[in-house]
Amino acid sequence: MSRIKQPAGIKGSLKYIQNLINNYPEIVNSCISNNFKDFANEKIEWLSPIKNDDYAEYRDSSFIKLLGLNTNEIQLEKFWPKGGPQWDALAKTESGKVILVEAKANISEISSSGTKAKKPQSIELIQKSLTEVKQFLEIINDIDWSKKYYQYTNRIAHLYYLRKVCKKEVYLINIYFVNDKYHISTAKHEFELAIEKLKMRFGIETHQLDSFMCEIFIDVNELETKVALAEISTGNQSTNTTSK
Repeated sequence: MSRIKQPAGIKGSLKYIQNLINNYPEIVNSCISNNFKDFANEKIEWLSPIKNDDYAEYRDSSFIKLLGLNTNEIQLEKFWPKGGPQWDALAKTESGKVILVEAKANISEISSSGTKAKKPQSIELIQKSLTEVKQFLEIINDIDWSKKYYQYTNRIAHLYYLRKVCKKEVYLINIYFVNDKYHISTAKHEFELAIEKLKMRFGIETHQLDSFMCEIFIDVNELETKVALAEISTGNQSTNTTSK
């Protein structure tokens, strides 16, 4: 299935990405504008995960359709087999810019295992496409991108395909939720060290897709404070209405 319903998150990145996109999109919108000058005057429309859409996450041709892109023009199945990246959040702008989001709330989520593809033809296509991306990025090491940190590498691969092959204005955002005191608390510097280690492993400290990617760090405490203030405000409004 390419549209995957999600429960309301109760912890970790699932909880915070749903809360961020549905209740406080201005936080991430501001971060995106700060990282990409092309977004300075853009209105961002978040398409997933949306509460009224079962907090659904999308993958394969479904995420292409959701973004309003032409699946006849973007033949993703020729680049990647079914069961590709399941995007944590997706957005577009009126001018046609596209935002792909991967969200993490602790270090273990970064260190993903390798591909789960079983069919020989799927494995062959993945390896062919990853090799194409590595050649474009001028990677000279022989590290297999389909093994450890596979979630990170296959997201870069999709950015490459959509932007460089299909010529679409696509941006890849990695969101890291820091200081999650209710689950596995991870400080910003811990994420930064893990990301640096990942990039050094693949030899991608800098590369040709850098200007279309960014890391955004969002403090969970800021979200929790906004929730608390909203609840207080709602409570005050309720009290004032009753007193009348």
